[in-house]
Amino acid sequence: MQLLVFVLAYPGLWIISRLPFPIIYGLSDVLFYLIYHLIGYRRKVVADNLSLVFPEKSTEEKKRIAKTFYKHLCDSFLEMVKTTNLSKSEVAKRYAIANVELLQELEKEKSILIVCSHYANWEWNTSINNHVKSKGYGVYTKISNRYFDAWSRKIRARWNTALITQQETVKTIVKNKRDNIIGIFGMVSDQSPQMSRTQYWKEFMGIRVPVINGPETLARKMDLAVVFLKVSKVSRGYYKAELSTITTEAPSTEKGEITDQFLKKAEQQIYEEPEYYLWTHKRWKHRGKEAERAKVLAKKAK
Repeated sequence: MQLLVFVLAYPGLWIISRLPFPIIYGLSDVLFYLIYHLIGYRRKVVADNLSLVFPEKSTEEKKRIAKTFYKHLCDSFLEMVKTTNLSKSEVAKRYAIANVELLQELEKEKSILIVCSHYANWEWNTSINNHVKSKGYGVYTKISNRYFDAWSRKIRARWNTALITQQETVKTIVKNKRDNIIGIFGMVSDQSPQMSRTQYWKEFMGIRVPVINGPETLARKMDLAVVFLKVSKVSRGYYKAELSTITTEAPSTEKGEITDQFLKKAEQQIYEEPEYYLWTHKRWKHRGKEAERAKVLAKKAK
């Protein structure tokens, strides 16, 4: 069944990847009409998230943010498909990096962990590796359909980037250290962790929720420089990336310090232009469960 679904879908995806951008964005307009107006894909989730995070905004303003978000969501999906047929020169025009020299300096000393959120176009973040000497690694979650997973890996593995799972990350860093290889590892780090794996709670967009602290743990254990990647949407199909250092001495930081700085930077980015954040995620679904989780951990500790 997995193969059948892939065989049926792939020809259309292949055709889309060969289309020029003006036609792709025409298709995106059609897709927006379908998923927003006809299907109503996760509209309640988006509306609930916006009401939760922005209680001070008017109904009309939240509707405007939601509508712009859905248009951007369609654009970003088709931009991801287009990546299979996107040259280095073309992506360099559409994804500009303001200060890549920051990475170029850091990679002379040690491996780097780049953290970002589900904001603007995170699929083209891997093009950063066109501007550095070190091997790039994107940490990702496997897709259940193995054929789409392989296709996704092929797309995202462009531009000197290898995709690895979270389970493979430590092993890869250890091997690189043994072989004296410096790597640049990218992680999207704003997801909601599973309650069974929750270890750290923090306010995110004013709401206390469990947050992922795996990147911090990894950086402190493996002595990685940590850099935040902020991506802004300049116009349709054009983005600007800006890098900022969180720390170059992760083992010396206090517990929670790296995670807190990441969240602060991610929040600021979302507050500036909320319409380009991924509002379809149930990011705040575990709010109010901290005491319940504490009781479970206390029982396990006995």
